Amino acid sequence: MKLMINHQTHYQYTDYAQNSIQYIKMIPQSNEHQSVLSWDISVPGKKSLGRDAFDNIWLTTSQRFKYLQMVIMAQGVVEIHPDVNMSRDNGQINPCLFLQPTVSTLHNQEMFDFAKNHVPVVNHRNLVTLAQALLEHMPYSSFSTNVTTSAIDAFQAQQGVCQDHSHVFIAMCKALAIPARYVSGYLYVEDKTHLASHAWTEVFINDSWYCFDISNQLFSPSAHIYVATGRDYWDVAPVRGVRQKGGIESMQSIVQVLAC
Repeated sequence: MKLMINHQTHYQYTDYAQNSIQYIKMIPQSNEHQSVLSWDISVPGKKSLGRDAFDNIWLTTSQRFKYLQMVIMAQGVVEIHPDVNMSRDNGQINPCLFLQPTVSTLHNQEMFDFAKNHVPVVNHRNLVTLAQALLEHMPYSSFSTNVTTSAIDAFQAQQGVCQDHSHVFIAMCKALAIPARYVSGYLYVEDKTHLASHAWTEVFINDSWYCFDISNQLFSPSAHIYVATGRDYWDVAPVRGVRQKGGIESMQSIVQVLAC
């Protein structure tokens, strides 16, 4: 299945911004699950490409001029192979790296007990059971949290979005000594009102990474486009940056994923 993606991020400022640097992770890579047929990012300023510790493509741009607005646009065509429901470890990154604690994926005793109750033995079936129980405990609720909400806070609030579901599930897996990683990317659904920008989890069992999309209860990446992986949201944030001045910043994001 071929999918066309258009991802626009619009920034506006109440005063002139200048001397800014943007760190952008919005470039998917070809792998056994997907083939990137075309991809381009439009952003003003000087650009340089590199890779981070998790082998994600990292675009750095700098703007040494004054501006009141800026648009970052990523677009391209990706063909996904829906019959591939897991990915083998390529050996470049030790899965134990994803056992490292982060502020966003810490757990408490209640979360550990919740996970242990549903995963008495580590296997794929029990992890699916945990994923189902987690969504029942934390129904999807738009705008109920923000990017700084931790796994503990989201679990106690008993609601969240895909980012929170991923953080909590990762925290529980790590509590059980199971490597789990955060995935950012895009999801294709026929319902055009669905938010196409998405996050989910991959768990490392039986020497392979398996998809656990808690928010949609999908356990095969049949409609997912992978962009970046990391320990949590902050490792894969699409855009992070710093600037001088600019006053108050406002941002609007538009994402479309269409079959083509």
